[in-house]
Amino acid sequence: MSTDASADPEAPAQPDPVEPAAVRSLVGLPVLRVALVGCAALLTWLGLAAAGDPGPFPPTILFAAAAMLPVNLVSLALVRRALHREGQRARDLIDFSWRRLGTDVLWGLLWLAVLWVPFVLAVMGVMFARYGADAFANFQAVFYDPDSAPSFDHALLAVLAIVSVVTFAPLNAPVEELVYRGYSQGGLVRRWPAAWAIVVPSAIFATQHVFYAATTDAMLVYLAAFFVWGVGSGLIVLWQRRLMPIIVAHLLVNLLTSLPALVIVFLPPEALTG
Repeated sequence: MSTDASADPEAPAQPDPVEPAAVRSLVGLPVLRVALVGCAALLTWLGLAAAGDPGPFPPTILFAAAAMLPVNLVSLALVRRALHREGQRARDLIDFSWRRLGTDVLWGLLWLAVLWVPFVLAVMGVMFARYGADAFANFQAVFYDPDSAPSFDHALLAVLAIVSVVTFAPLNAPVEELVYRGYSQGGLVRRWPAAWAIVVPSAIFATQHVFYAATTDAMLVYLAAFFVWGVGSGLIVLWQRRLMPIIVAHLLVNLLTSLPALVIVFLPPEALTG
């Protein structure tokens, strides 16, 4: 008698094998996120212009961070659907555990320190390549555009600052790690050499950050610095095979960039108008 379960009409049906994601999907989802970030920046800029505050493009980080809320929600829905098609779950890639939270925080602090070194070196390298001995004198001109300072009333800016801090870092860090390192790199590493599987998502990750730059020169700096950060993060995830530690490091960076916006809440209204 045959022992093949498929020949037994009473045997439970076996699930069909899951087809690995195509390269076009593994690369396309990160590219789509960049497009969403660009659209959010453009719509925010157009909205500011319509409201009588036509500043430079892209908008200042305060408005950019607030505009990332719908981008992150859409990206989260897309990456979860993509993972489900492969029989994976976002929670398994993140691998959060209350029992390991203290250890993950320590790992995150370590990775923050490790990644900060090449990140800063990349920033300094581009600045010195662009300005030579005058690099330090040009930092303010590169990373701050006085024309981008918002001119709206204090109450609106305070609300935007709170929304940015509350929604940006806690959502942006896990979503970006899921998209770039969890889904894209995790799928590409099964199809390509590991080096390319890390480099390609890192390049797309770096491209996304040009929409946060205050000036054209800052875009060049961000491309180099966030590419280096992406490669380092990719290597860490490839080694640890889980996202939670690098999410902690990413979350801390996002907090460092968004928390200063809360200063607006405590400033007197006249301080924002001159």
